[in-house]
Amino acid sequence: MSTRTTPQSSLSYFTWAFIVTALGLVLGAWLGWQTTGTIAGMATVFFICTVLAVLEISLSFDNAIVNANKLKDMTPVWQHRFLTWGIIIAVFGMRIVFPLLIVVIAANIGPIEAIVLAARQPEEYARIMHEAHLPIAAFGGTFLMMVGLTYFFDHEKDVHWIAFIEKRMARYATIKGVEIAFVLILILVFSTFLEGAEADAFVYSAIYGLLTFLAVEVVGGLLDASQQTMSAAAKGGLGAFIYLEVLDASFSFDGVIGAFALTQNLFVIAIGLGIGAMYVRSMTIMLVDKGTLAEYRYLEHGAFYAILILSVIMYCQTLVHIPEVITGLGGAGLIGISLWSSIRYNRREEAVAHDARPIESV
Repeated sequence: MSTRTTPQSSLSYFTWAFIVTALGLVLGAWLGWQTTGTIAGMATVFFICTVLAVLEISLSFDNAIVNANKLKDMTPVWQHRFLTWGIIIAVFGMRIVFPLLIVVIAANIGPIEAIVLAARQPEEYARIMHEAHLPIAAFGGTFLMMVGLTYFFDHEKDVHWIAFIEKRMARYATIKGVEIAFVLILILVFSTFLEGAEADAFVYSAIYGLLTFLAVEVVGGLLDASQQTMSAAAKGGLGAFIYLEVLDASFSFDGVIGAFALTQNLFVIAIGLGIGAMYVRSMTIMLVDKGTLAEYRYLEHGAFYAILILSVIMYCQTLVHIPEVITGLGGAGLIGISLWSSIRYNRREEAVAHDARPIESV
């Protein structure tokens, strides 16, 4: 990935995404014809696949930026492994296996029975998925919140976008465990709005999300540290790979659950979200190759703010329904504003540099 010597146009990074889009939409149309036997049914499934792909892309702008932030420090070998093995795990693991696993656990049935249930009784399958939404939102929201807070609670962070907030967070980062304490307080606050079994499920799931983040951090650090004596091509990759996979899973929770609001067909969901995942992969490669994060200094900040907003939304979704379009537009809007701020900063710097140039004598 980083070994390319000739520059690529931005559009060329999306070649495989375009190919997968074409194949996925054709497959979706065929599935619609097979299940309904009508042109209208075929067009409906085609449209749903398209909407799901757009939904996944809108929800995953911040995911691509955070992936790129981590990938830029990985060796080309591990970059390639994440962008090949990782996308397979993302598409097939999170978009197909994960929903099946939820139903297997919740309904106490076997994997084959879960597939049969998805194919023959999609309404029952969707009901089970929706019932599992609270613990999934608590788990994923907590993990993402820790990801966002860890970025801002960093005493070495010296580039600030919203300075009056970020400078204070960087200053308080010297207090050990401050972000963990913040998350635990928020867990307790939200649990007071729930009752009985729901409150217990929320607290336990949120704690598991917190422990998963800490475990990934510890295991990742140990794995990467154990490779320091190996060749440069193998250093520092496995821990980051695991971190990115768990991060992608947390981002996917909201999209997978939200997809059932559009269709109850697992296979249509897998096609639509799989198409979206390919665009996330393409965006990640482009951001790393073009050095976009270095060129636009506040873009990364916008992504992590979007992560924090998404984590809070996931918590709020345990109390009230929030349309996925709000989630997607909110994250994309923050990233757009951070990009605009970065462009303004670059223009100011160019103007200052131009004014500071010595006037050449005639």
